Amino acid sequence: MVGREGELGRLLSLLDDAEEGRSVVALVSGDAGVGKTRLIGEVTRLAAGRGFTVLSGQCAELGDSVPYLPLADALRGAAQSTGVRDALSSRPALGRLLPEGGEGPIADSDRSGLARQQMFGGVLGLLAELAAATPVLLVLEDLHWADASTRDLVTFLSRMLHRERVALIGSYRTDDLHRRHPLRPVVAELLRLPSVIAVDLAPLAPSTLAEHLTATAPVRIDATELNDIVARAEGNAYYAEELLAASVGDPGHRDALPAGLAALLLNRVEQLTDATQQVLRAAAVAGRKADDELVRALSGLEAAEYEGAVREAVTHQLLVPDGTEGYVFRHALLREAVYADLLPGERTRLHATMCSLLADEQRLTIAGTAAELAQHCLASHDIPGAFAASVRAGKDAEQLGAPAEAHRHYDQALALWERVTDPEKTAGMARGKLGLMSATTAADSGDVDRAVHLLRRLRQVLAAQAEQGGPPVDVKLASRIGERLAFNLILLDDPKAPAEAVEVARATVEATPADPPTSQYARALTTYAYALVVEEDFSVARDWAERGIAAARAADAPWVEADALVTLGFMSNREGRNDEAIKVLTAAHRQAREAMMLGVELRSAYHLARAHLERGDLTTGGAVAHEGTKRAIQTGLDMSPYGWELQHLHFQCHFADGKWDHAQEIADGFPVRVTSPPEAYLSSMALFIDVARGNPAVEERRAWIEPFWTVYGFDPFIARGLLAEHALWQGDTEQALAEAQMAIDLDDVPPWGYSPSVLRPAAVALSARADRAVQARASGDHETARAEASAAAELIDIARRGAAFPKRPKFIMGPEGRGWLARAEAEYQRATGDNAPQAWEAVLDAFGPGYCYEIARTRWRLAEALAEAGRRDDANEQWRQAAQIADRLAARPLRRALDDLARRARIGTAPDLPDGAVLTSLTSREREVLRLIAAGRSNREIASVLFIAPKTASVHVSNILGKLGAASRTEAAAIAHREGLAAEPSRN
Repeated sequence: MVGREGELGRLLSLLDDAEEGRSVVALVSGDAGVGKTRLIGEVTRLAAGRGFTVLSGQCAELGDSVPYLPLADALRGAAQSTGVRDALSSRPALGRLLPEGGEGPIADSDRSGLARQQMFGGVLGLLAELAAATPVLLVLEDLHWADASTRDLVTFLSRMLHRERVALIGSYRTDDLHRRHPLRPVVAELLRLPSVIAVDLAPLAPSTLAEHLTATAPVRIDATELNDIVARAEGNAYYAEELLAASVGDPGHRDALPAGLAALLLNRVEQLTDATQQVLRAAAVAGRKADDELVRALSGLEAAEYEGAVREAVTHQLLVPDGTEGYVFRHALLREAVYADLLPGERTRLHATMCSLLADEQRLTIAGTAAELAQHCLASHDIPGAFAASVRAGKDAEQLGAPAEAHRHYDQALALWERVTDPEKTAGMARGKLGLMSATTAADSGDVDRAVHLLRRLRQVLAAQAEQGGPPVDVKLASRIGERLAFNLILLDDPKAPAEAVEVARATVEATPADPPTSQYARALTTYAYALVVEEDFSVARDWAERGIAAARAADAPWVEADALVTLGFMSNREGRNDEAIKVLTAAHRQAREAMMLGVELRSAYHLARAHLERGDLTTGGAVAHEGTKRAIQTGLDMSPYGWELQHLHFQCHFADGKWDHAQEIADGFPVRVTSPPEAYLSSMALFIDVARGNPAVEERRAWIEPFWTVYGFDPFIARGLLAEHALWQGDTEQALAEAQMAIDLDDVPPWGYSPSVLRPAAVALSARADRAVQARASGDHETARAEASAAAELIDIARRGAAFPKRPKFIMGPEGRGWLARAEAEYQRATGDNAPQAWEAVLDAFGPGYCYEIARTRWRLAEALAEAGRRDDANEQWRQAAQIADRLAARPLRRALDDLARRARIGTAPDLPDGAVLTSLTSREREVLRLIAAGRSNREIASVLFIAPKTASVHVSNILGKLGAASRTEAAAIAHREGLAAEPSRN
C-alpha cells in the first residue's frame, strides 16, 4: 500500500463506523490500473481479519445482458459460509442468482423478469440479517460496467441502509466515464447523500512510484531506467509494473509497450468511429502534444468530419485540450499504444507528410521545430533530411541554452555522418568539429563521462589519420580536442583520471606551435598547469601557469590569462594562504567577466565563493555564488561542473548564515527526480535543510538518490552523512551509526587516510554513541556504557586524523572545520560521562557567530551540560537563545529536542505533554507504528513487522513525532505508555 496510506485509512475508518452501527458507502474511483482493486483487496483482507462477513463481486464488460451480475458473484463467493447459506435459503429470489438455486438452468428471460421490489427487499433483508451476527462488507467492483439493475440496487441500498452494521464499497474507472455514461448521474446523486463518501485515487507521486518499483523489482533498477518507467507510467502503478516486467524480462525491448498493456489501452480506441481512430493515429504520429492544424492536415479529413472526430475523442477522454491550439493524449502510454498499432507503411507515410508540413521555413523559425523535423525524417527514412535537421536543431538548442538537447542532436548527426553524401557541405563543418561540439555540450550539460569518451575517440581518430597519411590534420582542432580532454579528465571522479590528464595536457602543449602566439597555445599551457595542481605538483604547476599568463598576454587573450589566474589562486588556497587566494581569484573573476568568457567566469566564481566560505565570510561568498548561479542558469549551464557546484555553494552560504527561508527556496529548486550525478548531488545538498527542518521531502529525495549510491561518478558522502543526522533526530541511533559509518568509510582514501570532511559524520556518530552511553548509564548498564565509550574513542581518533589532513599538511581549517572538530571532542566527552560545559563553550568559540544553526545546536547541548552541573540560570539563558534561533529557522527537530530538555531539566518554557486526545490525531497505521516504537523496535524492524518499506516506516515515525510534539522515540514511547496505548510484545 505504498502511497495509499491516506485512502486506506479512510476506508478502514468506514469499517469502524460499520462496526458501531452506522451504515456507510464509499465510491472508490480512479483510472484503470491506478490501484483500486489492490486497495480494496487490502481493505477486504483486513475486514475479514476483524471478523466481518465479506461479500465481494465484480461486474463484467457484458453491458446489460446479465442483471445483478456483481451481486450474484458476491453471493456465490460467500455461499459456503453457513450464515450466508442459511440467510439465502429463506430468500428464494436471491437463491435464484446462484447456479444451483432452483430447478434446472434459469433462462436470461426468467432472471430479468425477477420482481425488482422482491429482489431489492431480499438484498436489504439479507444484509440486515448477516449484520445482526457480524459486521458486513459488501464490495461491488467495476461499476462502470454495471447493468441498470445493479446501478439501481446500489442507489437503493445507499438510501435504505442506516443503522445496520454494513459497509458498501463500490469502484469504477473514471477514464471510462464519458459524458453520456449511465453511471455519471448515479454517482452525482449518491454523493449528495451524507452516508456516501468519494475516495478518488490520484496517480501516485513520482517518488512513491519509484519506491514501489524499487521494492518490488527482482533486480536493481538503473536510475535512468527507473526515471524513464516512472515518467512513462505517469503515476499508474499497473502501467509501471508492466513496463518494469517488460524491462527486466526482455532488456533488449524495454522501450516497447507490453502486449497486454497495449491491448488494454487500444480496447477503448477500437470502440470509436473510423474517423476518430484516424485522428488519433495522426495525433500519435504528431506527438503526445498535437498541434490542431498539423493533425487536421495529417489526418486528411474534411473540416466538419475532423471536428466531429476530435470532439468524440475528447468526450471519451482520449484527447484533452491543451491551451488554444492543440491537444494532448490523456496518458502518454495511450499515445504509445496507438502509435505502435500503426502498420509499417502507414507510419512511414504519416511521418513523411509531417516532414513536408514542418519543413516550411516559417515553421522552422519556431524553437523546437528543427528537432521535431529531425525525428520525423528519421522515422520516414529520410537520412539526409534527418542529418541536416539534427545539426540545425543542435545549434538552435545551444542558442536557447539547452546543452543536453544540443548534445543529443549533434550526437545523432554524428551517427548519420557516413550515411550522407557530402556531409561536410551539408553540416557546414568537418566531422572533428562536429564531434568537438557534441563533446563540449555534453560537458556543459554535466555529462563529463560522455564528453571524455567522445574526446578520447576524436583524439584517437586524428592520431590514426596522421599515421595512415590521410588528409592533413587541423593542428588547432587537434590541440583544442586534446586540451578539452585534459580539462574534463580533471573533473572526472576517477582515481586514474588525473594522471591521464597530465599526460594528455603535456602532449597537447608539445603538439601545439608556440609561434606565432595564439590563444590556443596559451590555453593548452593553462590546462597543463591545472592538471599538475590536481596531481599536487604545486611548484611545477605554478611555473606552467605563469607561462600560460605570458602566452595569453602575447596572444592578447585576457580570458585565458584569467583562467591561469584561477589556477594560481586555487594553489594559494590549497597552501593555506587564503587572503592571497581571494585577491588573485577576485582579479581572475573580474577579468573573465570583462572578456565575456563564461566557462572561466563560472570556474573563477566557484573558487572565489568557496574561498570566502572557508574563511567564514558568508555574505560575500553567498553574493559571488548567487551571481555565478544566475549566469549559469541564464545560459543553460546550470548542470555543468561549475554550474551545479555554484548552486550548492549559494545554498550553503544561506543555510549557514541563517537565511533559511531563502535557502529553502533554493533547495526546493534542486531536482527531486534525479537522473544524473549532478542532479543527485544537488538533491543531496537539499537534505541539509530538509533534515534540519524535519521536512517530509527527506524520504522522497532519498528514494531517488539511493540508486546513485553505486553509480560510477557519484559520491554519496554528503547524502549518507545527512541521512545519519535525520536518523539521529528520530532517535534511531542504529540507523544513524550505519549511515555515518558509510560516510566515514567513503572519506578514507589510501594512502593518505581521512580529510577534514570526515569531521561532520564522525561527530554525528559520536553523538549517537554518546546518546547510547548516557541511556546505558541511566539504566545501570555499565558494560554497555563502557563499550559505547570505547567505540567513541575510535571515532574521535578518526576525527583528529581527518583534521590533521596528511595529504595537505599546509592546509588551515576554517571556522566550520574547527567547529566540527570541537563538537566531536565535546561529544566524545559526553560519551565518556564527562559532559563538561567548557567543552561546548569551546564549540561556540570555534564556530564563531556566523554559523547560526550550529550555534543553536551547540547552545542546546551547552544548556544540557549546564543543567547537569547545577547552573540552572546559565542553562536557562542558553536554552532561551537556542529556542529563539530554532523558532526563527523553523528547525522543528531541534525545537522538539529543546522542549524535551526543558521538561526534563525544568528550564525554559516548553508546552505540556499532550493528553490522550492528541492520540486521536494518529491514523490507525500510525498507532500500530507507535506501539512498535514503545516496544523498542527500530525502523527496519517496524518495516518487517508491518510489511512496509523501511523508508515508509521512517515517514510514519517522523509524522508521529511531529503530531505528538515529541523530541525523540523515547519521548513518543513514554507518551504511548502514559496514555495506555499497549505496546507490541517485547522480543525474546
